Amino acid sequence: MKCPFCRHEDTQVMDTRVLEEGSAIRRRRRCTHCDRRFTTYERVELSLPAVVKRNGSRSEYDQGKLRGSLMLALRKRAVSADAVEAAVTRIEEALMTSGLREVPSERVGELVMQELKKLDKIAYIRFASVYKSFEDVDEFTDVVREIQGPRPPATKS
Repeated sequence: MKCPFCRHEDTQVMDTRVLEEGSAIRRRRRCTHCDRRFTTYERVELSLPAVVKRNGSRSEYDQGKLRGSLMLALRKRAVSADAVEAAVTRIEEALMTSGLREVPSERVGELVMQELKKLDKIAYIRFASVYKSFEDVDEFTDVVREIQGPRPPATKS
């Protein structure tokens, strides 16, 4: 680590502390040349893959867009902000652990649908109706049936 004052390359770590619940490390350093002290911080830098849209264009991952999509589907539904944040975190973790540098927007949509299915069935259907661009009522009905699961056999009276 170069000294920010004299640019000398030999510095000594005087003190190290873990910060922010383990997500950062603070180091107090001393330059062996000019004897001045300074502080450095280490944080994990996470990079999410770029999103490849249906038309082939690429854009950087945008957490705001993801959260906005979830919130739009969940509009006027009784789902806590903590549950939405947990869903965003799970989606981002799935994207990061994929190891891909680029991910198709369809994959992001699938992850959103998985999370909405767990959070709220109505929000899932709302999102699916836009995401899958239903052409007719039968496609919509198929998604509703999927959510309902298998029906018990009718009993005769």
